[in-house]
Amino acid sequence: MKLSGITLRTGVALLCVTCVAGADDWPQWMGPNRDANWRETGILEMFPEGGPKVLWRVPVAGGYAGPAVVDGRVYVTDYKTDADVNAVSSPQARPDLNGQERLLCLDVKTGKEIWKHVYDCKYAISYPAGPRCTPTVHQGKVYTLGAEGNLYCLDAAKGAVLWSKDFKKDYQAKTPLWGFCGHPLVDGQKLICVVGGKAGVAYAFDKDSGKELWHALEASEPGYCPPSVIEAGGARQLLIWHADSINGLDPENGKAYWSVPLKPDFGMAIMAPRQSGDFLFAGGIRSHSLLLKLDREKPAVTEVMRGNLKTSLFPVNATPYIEDGVIYGPDQPGQFRAVKLETGERLWETNLPITGEAGGKPVGSGTAFVVKNGDRFFLASETGHLIIARLSAKGYDEVSRWKMLEPTGVAFGRKVLWSHPAFAHKCVFARNDKELICVSLAAP
Repeated sequence: MKLSGITLRTGVALLCVTCVAGADDWPQWMGPNRDANWRETGILEMFPEGGPKVLWRVPVAGGYAGPAVVDGRVYVTDYKTDADVNAVSSPQARPDLNGQERLLCLDVKTGKEIWKHVYDCKYAISYPAGPRCTPTVHQGKVYTLGAEGNLYCLDAAKGAVLWSKDFKKDYQAKTPLWGFCGHPLVDGQKLICVVGGKAGVAYAFDKDSGKELWHALEASEPGYCPPSVIEAGGARQLLIWHADSINGLDPENGKAYWSVPLKPDFGMAIMAPRQSGDFLFAGGIRSHSLLLKLDREKPAVTEVMRGNLKTSLFPVNATPYIEDGVIYGPDQPGQFRAVKLETGERLWETNLPITGEAGGKPVGSGTAFVVKNGDRFFLASETGHLIIARLSAKGYDEVSRWKMLEPTGVAFGRKVLWSHPAFAHKCVFARNDKELICVSLAAP
């Protein structure tokens, strides 16, 4: 399809670049385009002795949800409870907790509270520290999804509730073992969510009224993967990866273009599938990964390769980054790896971004979140360190590291920090289960 002499795919890509050029907000999970690219310039090359300047820190309660930063405000969700969350956290237990989920709106310059939205919420999930989903902020509204399926649309400036949904009551959804994790996605007039309801896995709502527009797909479990949209085959395609398969849908009506089986263990479809040129990659726990080739003429795919114990990458908590035909990210055993996209060949591995040691024993579900800025990467390690590194097919080059926060969560007998930070206004905004901090990363 042609659009003024430019292919539709190229035209949309140029429009997206125009929209985000010079942008300094972080309105949703993984940034403006959900691609883990931080486009601001004037960022420091390495951390100064003693660390960068902490501009403010404020107390928060528990949660895995990262912050969003838009129009001079910071939005973050948490869970306030009197229970000792770490004492009852384990991979399979679903302890009953009483508490309150909260959305806090703070001033970006001072951290001072502007407003907050609070509601009672009973938890019965594994690792019940708090919400998983980063708020999605769009055109004066903020959308939040709690760990037990409470979806809210609020006025971003005042905090007034505009509409809400309860996935369990309204759609007969069952809370997944590790809670609802699919960060809501705004697409045009639609808010797209992974609901896992009785009638369908994915739902589209009118973003302004909450009216249901369509629902689609059936699965044994909804999984934990956020919805995402790509351009391929002359069409926009909504990607939904649930516990049984990865699917390409028409985002306007939910009709399926294609579906390919991909079943990670324990229903752990977590990472957002990553597009790189004509390829689409997704992978999960216990050696389940898939490389698809996207048809150039129509919305369809062909299977290229599935990973095995000796090839590919099998992420758990963090979505990997793909550049120049190489995938970078944590693997399930805990190593940080570089893997050739088209062949699955493992080029190198190191534990440094995850444990702080180059060698040694890797840790299960080891986590480091990867964000690119310019010609280098910022890695947020589960140890609480922020790391500046250069990643290439040749190896891992660590430039600088700084202890940003104390890890306050627990996993498999160790302390962890499993929350994706936001990068905006030449700062990093990061949280653990006790505080949210704003730190300047501006070059001197």
